[in-house]
Amino acid sequence: MPTTAEISARASHASGDTGDAVIASYVGDASAEIAALILDPSALADGVPDASLADRLHASVDAAASTLGPGVLGEVRIGDASALFSHPEAQIFDLQDETNRTVGRLAVRVTRPTTTGSLSSSRRLQRIAGIEMDLTVEIGRTRMAVRDVLDLSPGAVVELDRSAGAPADIKLNGRLIAHGEIVVVDQDYAVRITRILENAEV
Repeated sequence: MPTTAEISARASHASGDTGDAVIASYVGDASAEIAALILDPSALADGVPDASLADRLHASVDAAASTLGPGVLGEVRIGDASALFSHPEAQIFDLQDETNRTVGRLAVRVTRPTTTGSLSSSRRLQRIAGIEMDLTVEIGRTRMAVRDVLDLSPGAVVELDRSAGAPADIKLNGRLIAHGEIVVVDQDYAVRITRILENAEV
């Protein structure tokens, strides 16, 4: 916190604080709701007393949220945090200065723990791990009129819309997931993966 004295957070037995507080949501590996209630605004010594309390505490709330792991902090705003402070799953901390004076309180309620999320995702993957899916490799496409298709005969050449040497599309159940190049392995055609698409939707 932006104070001249060192502030420490200690588990609090108080609950049910009401009134406006600085609140924000955090979404990431572990998601949470966070609220900071300042009991003594004069304890803040950031040189901008006229600024919004949300702006003054933004960095502090962001630092508290970062301890939950990678994620994104939502809008930091002023709002009624009484529901969060009184929630049975919320962890409440007293923010105390060097003289053990409580200058504020912090409430954190983790809504999606990292371990639980990882375990549930792992279990879901285990359930479908044995399911077979169609993997296809596409080297090009073309559009033809019905009369041209009817005129096809052995030896006819169909020109595709992709140049020689261009990467092939690798699709899983019709969805593009990667690019690759055609190779021959033991007299069979194969595809060497050259790029996995980061935004592939499987």
